Formats: sequence, C-alpha cells, structure tokens
Amino acid sequence: MTKEKERKMFVGVVWNCAAELKLLLTAILFIFSLITILQFMPSRFSYTPSNLGTCVSAPSIPITAAVDSVSFSVSAVNATAIPPPPPPPPSLDKDEVLENGVIKRAFNPFGSAAYNFILMSAYRGGFDTFAVMGLASKPLHVYGKPSYQCEWVPNDNQQKPINVTGTKILPDWGYGRVYTVLVVNCTFPVSVGDGRNGGKLLIHATTNGGGDTKFNITDTFVALTESDQDFVNFTSTFNKPPKYDFLYCGSSLYGNLSPQRVREWLAFHVRLFGEKSHFVIHDAGGVHEGVMAVLKPWMEKGYVTLQDIRDQERFDGYYHNQFLIVNDCLHKYRFQTKWMFFFDVDEFIFVPKKSTIKSVVNSLSDYTQFTIEQMPMSNKLCLEEDRGKSYRKWGFEKLVYKDVKRGIRRDRKYAVQPRSVIATGVHMSQNTVGKTTHKTEGRIKYFHYHGTIAERREPCRQLVNDTKIIVDRTPYEVDTTMRDIAGTVKRFELKMIGPTLQRTRQ
Repeated sequence: MTKEKERKMFVGVVWNCAAELKLLLTAILFIFSLITILQFMPSRFSYTPSNLGTCVSAPSIPITAAVDSVSFSVSAVNATAIPPPPPPPPSLDKDEVLENGVIKRAFNPFGSAAYNFILMSAYRGGFDTFAVMGLASKPLHVYGKPSYQCEWVPNDNQQKPINVTGTKILPDWGYGRVYTVLVVNCTFPVSVGDGRNGGKLLIHATTNGGGDTKFNITDTFVALTESDQDFVNFTSTFNKPPKYDFLYCGSSLYGNLSPQRVREWLAFHVRLFGEKSHFVIHDAGGVHEGVMAVLKPWMEKGYVTLQDIRDQERFDGYYHNQFLIVNDCLHKYRFQTKWMFFFDVDEFIFVPKKSTIKSVVNSLSDYTQFTIEQMPMSNKLCLEEDRGKSYRKWGFEKLVYKDVKRGIRRDRKYAVQPRSVIATGVHMSQNTVGKTTHKTEGRIKYFHYHGTIAERREPCRQLVNDTKIIVDRTPYEVDTTMRDIAGTVKRFELKMIGPTLQRTRQ
C-alpha cells in the first residue's frame, strides 16, 4: 500500500511540473543538437564540443545564459580565427577624355618580366674590393641604364657605413637570353672590414627607368656577410703562396654524358697538371650515376670538387649560364692557384715531349693571360687497323684524323694568372690587369674531339686506311700525337686509383 502511494505521489509531482520539465528537456535537446552540429564545422574554429559540454555541466549557469555564451563564443572565434579577406585588386586605369578632346589611353601592367638581380655569390678580392656575381634582366641592360651602389656596413656601430659606386661588367658580350651575366666590382677608397667585428656588403640595384619608366626602383640586398673569422681566413689565404699550381674551372656539364670519355679526360689531365692541381666540375644536369662513378675516385683523392648548379636552370641564360659559372669559379679560387685554366671536357691540353706544363707557363709568366691553339679532330674517323678492337681503345687513342682545312678562325681556350683578372669569359677574358698573348703555337695546344662527350656509343663509325682523306668537303690527315701517349695515361690511372674504373662504359 505504501509503494502504491509513493508511485501516485511521483506521478502527481511529474504531472504538476510537466511544463517546466518540457522546457528543460527542450533546452537540453537544443544544446546537444548544437554540440553535434559543431563537430562537423571547419577545423579553423578553435572551440570543441567538450567546451560546450563543460558549460552544460556547470550547475550554476542558467540554460539561457549557457546558450548566450555559446553564441558569443562562436562570434568571437569568427572574429579572430578567420583570416581577413585579401585586399581587392588594384583598380584599373581607364581611358579618359581630356579637356582638349584627346582620348588618353590607359595601360595596366601585371606581374614581372624578369628579376632585377639574381645573386649567385660574392667574394672579397682584396682589403678594399669585392666581386659580386649574378644574373640581371638582359632587356634592362640593353635598353636601360641600371646602376649599382655598394655599401659596406660594419658590425661595429661606432664605425660609419661606406658607399661607393659599383662597376658593372657584362662578361658574356651580349650572349644572354632573358638574363645576362653581371659582375659588379665594388672597390672602396679605403680598406674595409677587420678581424675584430666583421660587417656586411650591401648592393643597391637601381633600374634608372629601365623596364617601366614610370618607376625608378631600387632593390637592396645583402651580397656578403663577413664575420671576424672570415676576414682572418681571407687574410691568411691572401698572404700565403697558392695551394695549387694549376686549377681547372669547368663550364656547365649537362646532357647524357659518356662516363668513358670523362674518365679519359680526367686521367689525362691529372697526369698532365700534376700533384698540385685541382679540378672544379659544375653539374648542370650532366653528372648522372655513371659519370659520378668516374668522378668519385678522384674526389676521394682530393683532385676534384663537384658543385651542383642545377638550380641555375630556372633562369633562362646563355648555354646553361656558363659565363656566370666560370666567373664564380674565378673569384672563388683566385687566391688558391698560380694559374687557372678554362676549357671543356672534350678538349685535351697538350705540350711537346721536351717540355712540361710548368716549363710552358713559366715561359709565359710575364703575361696575365695566354690563349691556346685548337687542333680539331674528327669524331667518327678511325684507322682500319683498329677494326674489331676499337671498343677496347680510349677515345683520344683511336680518333686520329685531324681537320686540316685552312683559312678558318677557330676558337681558342686560355689560362690566366687569376689574381690579375677582374672578370672572365669562356674563350678568353677581356677584363685583365696585364698583358695577353696569343703567340703560343709550338708551346701548347689542345685537341678538340667535338661531340664525343655527349654521345654514349662507340665513336668509330668510319674506318679508313689512308693517311689523308676528304669527308664532306673537309680534308683530314692522320695525327697520332695523342694515340702515342695513351698507354702512359692508362698506366698512370691504374697506379693512382687502381682498377676501379676498368669496366666503365661509354
């Protein structure tokens, strides 16, 4: 009977409070529905359903207050978390009719045709001078008059910055495409920097009305940051004798190069230049796995430095920006070597038997630069006696037919004493301090096997049994100068790095 009374009493209480319970249940249902919806809202909002759960579980906050709190929270998040909309695009200039009745047409530029300056490197060239290497817009230099201001800013705030007008040099002689190579020489009236504080070299590159003549834009960038230790290291290198007698600065290597031809070239020239020599190779996409296998033994011996310059391909310059690369090499290593050579990996330097490369350069030491005569060789004619065994011979051993056509101006390659060179090129430098000579015939020359380095196949495609022949109206004669020293070069390679490259393929 007691239980029956309790049941009736509970039902009565519920019935009497039905309106309040309905309101409470409705509010709770609304809150949890809102929590469910918020779970699927974008992640940029910073609140979570658990935040609202905390609000719901707080007994001291009325339901309506909790709902108002949620609305405020959403508004606050929207105001702070959502990024502001991007600024509207600039309004276009429109054609307008002038008072005199003339229709003034409008022009609206978008984007940028080329960068003002693309910095590759900057090096100290002395206690008062620097060289800055980079690419610049070719139209800007062809049709405008851009200028460059050099500023040395000491780290010591008590010393004032020094400014000087930079001298611009275009060493590629107009060969550039979208971009042309630019060397900025910064020579200050006094020595700058010291071994105590360091400093920065700033370049202020001004278009001077080039491009859009409405604007005279100046781009300022840090070309070089020098610490006190950097200055000490430079002073040490500058004052002591060069580390190398000979250093090779190679142009950009690209394409599917022949590992065997690279192998032959390296062995030949390491032997020629000797122990105090070094070779800087620049990879513009040509050092694939096979070529890397050839370079690696010589890198481990300390004869080769390989630099990856593939990023320069982003900028449309002449011939993989080779003028930029050789200028960087010049200034990077100019105090580390007595002589610096510039030629390609399908070209072989040769000196007569009764002389050495050292005796030749010593005889030319009064000159800052000397050029080297070319011996053009056929890249497909070989001797009939090599039939069936040419694949075992090295390229310069079996390609023995020399182009003897007369009256042709052929490209020359060159060597310099780099301390006296301000900027350089591919076939010679026109920015030297000192004399240049081209009269080197009989003392030094180079054999050019054009096209062989870029072909990964047997070069002998026509076997000849004559000492003279005319092919495609070009006369050739047998010249076995290089063939005669092939055995010596092979033995040298075996002695220096062992048989590791014996299975190298074309």
